[in-house]
Amino acid sequence: MIFSYNKEAVGDCLVVVVANAKGGEVAVERVDDVARIYLEDTKETVGLNFFNISKYLPEIEGNGQIYPSEKEMNVLNELLEKAGVQDRLSDNGYGKLVTGYVQSCVPHEDSDHLSVTQTEVANGEVLQIVCGAKNIREGLRVVVAQPGAMMPNGLIIWPGNLRGVDSYGMICSARELGLPQSEAQSGIMELVDETPIGKPIGEVTLKDKR
Repeated sequence: MIFSYNKEAVGDCLVVVVANAKGGEVAVERVDDVARIYLEDTKETVGLNFFNISKYLPEIEGNGQIYPSEKEMNVLNELLEKAGVQDRLSDNGYGKLVTGYVQSCVPHEDSDHLSVTQTEVANGEVLQIVCGAKNIREGLRVVVAQPGAMMPNGLIIWPGNLRGVDSYGMICSARELGLPQSEAQSGIMELVDETPIGKPIGEVTLKDKR
């Protein structure tokens, strides 16, 4: 799930992306300050909107993706229950933009510029990620946008397939992360060797080794 709040851009509304609609026809049902967005054919919930959210979460702030506390999640679930929505919100406890380690990197069999990596993200979990950066290689410490991550520009990362190879995330450049040094760099961001693996980027200082 992705929680996003940007009062200046969309008003006092907490937007929750529950699933990828994948281009399907969607419908909306609203009760009081809670709106549920769902696929018309399967009735699957793909999104939730909480209007006038600062009335319920007075301390809410942000300019994009946010990570509600356990207390805030309880408030949101109470609002869902009162609105008659069966879905309940949960949080996996860590951000989706994390530091990673490229365990292996091989050329894509059907491309002259793509590489297929096996990249560790946290607690031994390894994601297959297809990357097009020229500087991608085995042994790098990098920033990984895992499936479900929301980038600073609002783009949401979903699993994909590039020329027949599944890809479960994106290895990020400084520009994609919206960092000040992005104009002076090309390719993905190469972190220093001391960078811990699997940490949300808000918990570490990103130092480029180049």
